[in-house]
Amino acid sequence: MRTMYEFMAVGGLLAITPGPNMVYVMARSVSQGTRAGLTSLAGVMLGYMTYMLGAAFGISALFLAIPGAARLLAIAGAAYLLYMAWQMLKPGGRSPLQIQATQTERPRRLFTMGAMTSLLNPKLALVFLSILPQFIDYQAGGVLRQSLVLGLALTAAFASVNALVAISSGRAAAMMGSHPRWLLAQRLVAGGVLLLLGARMALEAAHWPALL
Repeated sequence: MRTMYEFMAVGGLLAITPGPNMVYVMARSVSQGTRAGLTSLAGVMLGYMTYMLGAAFGISALFLAIPGAARLLAIAGAAYLLYMAWQMLKPGGRSPLQIQATQTERPRRLFTMGAMTSLLNPKLALVFLSILPQFIDYQAGGVLRQSLVLGLALTAAFASVNALVAISSGRAAAMMGSHPRWLLAQRLVAGGVLLLLGARMALEAAHWPALL
């Protein structure tokens, strides 16, 4: 059984891994100010909550209806972590944190664009549908309750990191632009950890009982 410490480690790494949502929030904060960044983040969080609730209820229904669903989800989660590791470690890999100029938008537009950026991000579906199930104790019962608790914890981690990005994005963008080695080190360390976790999950899934 994987521990909460492992869940926090995986969730933390995924939260700090640059993606479309983080880039969007940072871009809005840099170009339009912190308030615009936080407004955009509110829209992004709507997408997180949508996926989290969908995954929680969907995982419960899937587990009850299909024998072997937990094992299949475990394999999918391991594959996703290994893919994320490859994207970070492959030769010529680049950081997506490249801020581009954006035009000024009204708060409602910022919120809507944030929500659409989040909802149309396929990584979110993969995170909540394939990573989260790895930390559910199916034998203990209460799959829905466990899914909601873990989903809310993961959502809180993403929200905290992105809020910090919105508040400190100006200084962070300048630092990243002037210290490319920091970005390289971050990619290598995070990619290495995800590679190890993904390999471990794959090995464990291969030895799970077929009916689990």
